[in-house]
Amino acid sequence: MAFDGITVANIKKDLEDLLTGGRIYKIAQTESDELLITVKLSFENIDKYGIKQARVVMSSDASLPLIYMTDDNKPSPMTAPNFCMLLRKHLQNGRIVKITQPNGLERIIRFEIEHLDEMGDLRHKVLLIELMGKHSNIIFTDEDDVIIDAIKHIPASVSSVREVLPGRPYFIPENDKVNPLESSADEFSSCVLSKGMPIFKAIYSSYVGLSPVISQEICYRAGVDADKSAISLDTSEAIAVYRAFDDVMNIIKEGSFTPAIFYENAAPKEYSSIPMSIYAGENLTCVPFESISALIEKYYAEKNIVTRIRQKSVDLRKIVQTALERNVRKYDLQMKQLSDCDKKDKYKLFGELLNVYGYSAKEGDKSITVNDYNTGEDVTITLDPTLTPNQNAKKYFDRYTKLKRTAVALEEQMKEVSEAIEQLESIATSLDIAKKEADLSQIRQELVDTGYIKAHSQGKNSRREKITSKPFHYLSSDGFDIYVGKNNIQNDELTFKMANGGDWWFHAKKIPGSHVVLITEGKEVPDRAFEEAAALAAFYSKGKNQEKVEIDYLKRKDVKKPGGAKPGFVVYYTNYSLAIAPDISALRLISD
Repeated sequence: MAFDGITVANIKKDLEDLLTGGRIYKIAQTESDELLITVKLSFENIDKYGIKQARVVMSSDASLPLIYMTDDNKPSPMTAPNFCMLLRKHLQNGRIVKITQPNGLERIIRFEIEHLDEMGDLRHKVLLIELMGKHSNIIFTDEDDVIIDAIKHIPASVSSVREVLPGRPYFIPENDKVNPLESSADEFSSCVLSKGMPIFKAIYSSYVGLSPVISQEICYRAGVDADKSAISLDTSEAIAVYRAFDDVMNIIKEGSFTPAIFYENAAPKEYSSIPMSIYAGENLTCVPFESISALIEKYYAEKNIVTRIRQKSVDLRKIVQTALERNVRKYDLQMKQLSDCDKKDKYKLFGELLNVYGYSAKEGDKSITVNDYNTGEDVTITLDPTLTPNQNAKKYFDRYTKLKRTAVALEEQMKEVSEAIEQLESIATSLDIAKKEADLSQIRQELVDTGYIKAHSQGKNSRREKITSKPFHYLSSDGFDIYVGKNNIQNDELTFKMANGGDWWFHAKKIPGSHVVLITEGKEVPDRAFEEAAALAAFYSKGKNQEKVEIDYLKRKDVKKPGGAKPGFVVYYTNYSLAIAPDISALRLISD
């Protein structure tokens, strides 16, 4: 979900409940566009909430503007930026008087702060954070809404709508949208139901702070197709949509927020501050949170991990992709060369036939037609008129011998290239699975060991980087431990060192994926545990986006590793199979 006005309203309520009456203790500018403010709570709130202080993160990052409360501290630069120094001068020890959200659901939070100036007189200042994508900003004004400074200066050359510079008046740019918290049925009808566009689009384009997802939720609650034109709704549908709209607005007015993250296959898909009926029919897991700040920290932390790991793995992905493309081209070329070698048996036959019937050829003949004693059919053989029949036969035998040697060499080379392709595809899958930098370190080590990355020597005493990455550990619904290897090195360790012969081993059939081991400890394993372990093997494979994946499973003792095989490569000859959806929502992740 977008960081919309409802999310901001939820945050504003939490900030208002906790911080009103508190005093600003510390101000740090941890990034060029981010503040970390520590507030000492009022005595009343200390007794109420059992904590003495709270930290507020304000970020005006263009790609991800945020505001939330956190327990974590962040390092600050040795020299504070000018904007930070200015805030410290005016707001240090200032008391937070009021926290508001302008225009109902505007994506702005306004902190009104009172403090004593140099003369000991009581003054009021305002700190605002605007959470509006690339237009996000943190602005500091006086009590008359004159800008003292901002974390981002916006001159007229950048924006013709509003300058954000010291000395300029602060105002919220005007738009045609209406405050949804004060909207009546008549206003809803004139603003929304008169538009010739899909009803959900008409809702969010008419009201401040509503996102497309919330608009679709309103339509879902009303039982109306969100794509139906607003102007074409009949009376009953119009009434149902307004009632659903009014119900959502009442939740916000009453502050009855229920923040939750919706997970799809253990990955965060969406979040919301209000109950979302629209997700009830989908295969999503709803995880509630006590506060929207905890939700935001968790949700964006998980999203950031994915983004950061993908950025850090760019070089590895490029190496793997380049090597994979090169090996695929090599394999295709070898396949073509091997098909050319199919002529070798024909050349052998020509040589044998010339040895038998060559006497009938006349000097200077360019071809000879003879009977193939294998099939009884006539065969025409091309001759070199400058050579004798025996010399022509020898020439064909030489071609046969050369192509035979080539075919044997190609088959060996193609086996090596095929194994390299299989390994590179499994490494590419491992990069998709990686969640931590330690996971990438292990993948990098495999690429070094196999020669795709040049090892950097650091002298005689150089040591390998210590690997801290471990397999995923899941707990099945019946209490069985299930482990999932994150890469080929872990797959080998998991299968041949961690697992016992009586444990069950799972792998996606004929596609790259993780080794999965179900630890039995000598107990009888129920069918559900088998299905959940198979679902993990499907989810952590190249086929995770398929509706169903075929999984092979067998006792670990029947899994063998050929001598000299690449990491993660195993063989087995007897196994069970099942087809299962890659859904792991029923499993609990113990450690990653």
